[in-house]
This record gives sequence, C-alpha cells and structure tokens, in this order.
Amino acid sequence: MTEEQQDRSHQSAASPSPGPEPGKWERKQLEKLLGASLDEARRARRWGIFFKLLTFAYLFTLLVLMLPPDLSPASLKDKGHTALVELDGVIAADKKASADNIVAGLRNAFENKKTKGVIIRINSPGGSPVQAGYINDEIRRLKAKYPAIPVYAVITDVCASGGYYVAVAADKIYADKGSIVGSIGVLMNGFGFVEIMEKLGVERRLLTAGEHKGIMDPFSPVKEEERRHVQGMLDQLHQQFIRVVKDGRGDRLQGGDELFSGLFWSGEESVKLGLVDGLGSSGFVARELIGAEEIVDFTPKENLLERLAQQMGAGMAGALARISGLGWEPQLR
Repeated sequence: MTEEQQDRSHQSAASPSPGPEPGKWERKQLEKLLGASLDEARRARRWGIFFKLLTFAYLFTLLVLMLPPDLSPASLKDKGHTALVELDGVIAADKKASADNIVAGLRNAFENKKTKGVIIRINSPGGSPVQAGYINDEIRRLKAKYPAIPVYAVITDVCASGGYYVAVAADKIYADKGSIVGSIGVLMNGFGFVEIMEKLGVERRLLTAGEHKGIMDPFSPVKEEERRHVQGMLDQLHQQFIRVVKDGRGDRLQGGDELFSGLFWSGEESVKLGLVDGLGSSGFVARELIGAEEIVDFTPKENLLERLAQQMGAGMAGALARISGLGWEPQLR
C-alpha cells in the first residue's frame, strides 16, 4: 500500500459515519399523526352510521306504533275483523286502564269500517268507581250508535268489582272456568295510629276550618257521626253499582242478595249464577260468535318515557298522601 492509500485509509477510519437524512424523522412522525387521524375519522364515521341507523330504527318503530289500525294487514281484508281492546290492571286515572285510554280504544274500534264485533278483554281487580262508570257509559253510547256491532266482554284471570262494572255494559260476558268473577261492592280503607301515638307520647296538632275537614284522619280517633256519614256514602255507591249490574244483566241473574255482598266466584260457578253467559276465550268469541277470526288490537299503546315520568310523580304524590292521611278514597274492589 502506497503512502497516499494509507492516508486515505486513516482518514476513513477517523471520520464519523453519516447521520440520518435531514427531514426523515419529521416525515415519519407526520405519517404517524396522519394515520392516527385517519383511524379516528374512520371510527367516528362508523359510530355516526351506527347512531343514524339506531335513530332510523327508533323513528320507524314509532311510526309503526302510530299507524292507524286501518293499515294493519287484518283490517285490510274484505271479510273484516274482530276489534280488541284490553282492560288490564287497576282502573284509575293515572293507570293504563284509565277511562281515557279505554274509551279512546273503543271509539277507534267502533269507528273502523272493517270491525264486525268488539271484544273488551278484562283482567282487573277493580279500581275507581268514577273511571269504571265512564267506561260503562261510553260502551252503552257506542252500542246505541253502532247497533250492528256486537260487544263482548272476555274475562281472563280476574274481573272483580270495577272490572265487572265495565263488563256488564257488554252484550254478553265470557270467561274461563278458572276466572275470578264478582266482588260487587265498595270499600274504603286506611290505618289508625291513635294508640301508637299515645304510647309514644306524640301529640297530634290538627287545625281545620270546617268541623269535619279532618274526617278519617289516621292520627285522630274516628267520630261516630263521621263513620256513619262515610258508611252512608259507601252504601249509596254500592246501590249505584247494583243498579248498573241489574241493568246490564237483567233476568240472566240467577242468584240473590249474595251476588252483591262482595263475594266472588269461579268462572264456572259464575255461569250458573248468571254473572257470565258462557265459557270461552277471545279467540273463541271472535271465531264462533262474531264470525271474524282475525283480531285487530285497538288498545292505545303507552309512551314508555311518559309513563315512567308519570309513575315517578304519582308515586311521590301517593306516598305523601298516605303519610298525611289523604289517601282515603272509595274503591270498587
């Protein structure tokens, strides 16, 4: 090796290795950031599509629920259908078995041109005499307006008190042999805490304007005059109930005063007593009696959010009423 070659060799060994290409590291970081942004955009787009589909499904479901019964497949058939309205649960203004809900369903059922007959399917222990009376009156009005459309009450598990008050407005009543029917009576219940308060040494301070404004106060003794007044009111409501049953059932009633004593019977025994016309289900009535096997449900559907809000509000109000002793009201149960 010549002296010149040795010098170049020493210079190569002594010189440092070249560093990274200028700007290469920055490009890599920029690529990473762009990639991350694209991934995030893709995820956001997928979630956006998901929520749009979810919203569409929700709106479509609401639209289907809001469609008038006329557009249901059964109602479009030339042979017509049997209209069904469900009365399920306690009959009260703030419940799904309120007069407003049941009456709305009945009106839609009768007004539908394809309706050949109406079934009121009842599963109720009773409730408000006023709400039950509203429904009974409306059934009678609709029967007079649409005389060609027969009305049947079909009992499932229970048709007691206010439930039966509604049922007697129908042309005929059918039940299962194991159904519970009757309880024709009126009650008003509550609690008395007078002795407990005395034992605890608690003094009741009740101020009223009006001699009997504190009637039935659970923290005060019951006055005999007030007890007689309330009993007279219950007896009057009971007589109203009896008249409605006799008007609806007429000569079909086979029992005596025990029918109106608050007792209840099985569906099988109710046929013998004339409380019920026969044994059969909604399907049986639609097929064999009305002659239109297809059943279209006209029961108003609940808005779940509104229902939840109502329950929360009514629950708090009811609790306060019970605590303050304001929860006394007549019940057809």
